[in-house]
Amino acid sequence: MGSRALTWMDPMILLRRLGGPVFTLNPDLIERAEATPDTVVTLIGGNKYVICESLDELVELIRDYRARIIASAEAMTSDLYPDAGPAHSGGHPRIRVLSTAVSPGQPPVVPIRRTDA
Repeated sequence: MGSRALTWMDPMILLRRLGGPVFTLNPDLIERAEATPDTVVTLIGGNKYVICESLDELVELIRDYRARIIASAEAMTSDLYPDAGPAHSGGHPRIRVLSTAVSPGQPPVVPIRRTDA
């Protein structure tokens, strides 16, 4: 199969159509997924896909995708603000806080892109 290798930054998850090929799907476009007993994924535009993965496997793929996004944002923040200290320390001298609605003991929301350039 001549498919390209996906990198950890790809904004997609790999799924297999029931009785068909592997395809990629942006999980941000999923409106709902149902086990009927096959897993049916409905996108916000109304398109439906019947996939081989179980509902639990789909949820795990989406969870992993979102974890990669968060890890990538953390890495970018660390690269942009190396002297800001760990995210859990509460000390972010050069990071603009986007939200003041932060629970006690929780770190503030930080920008994904640099704001002082």
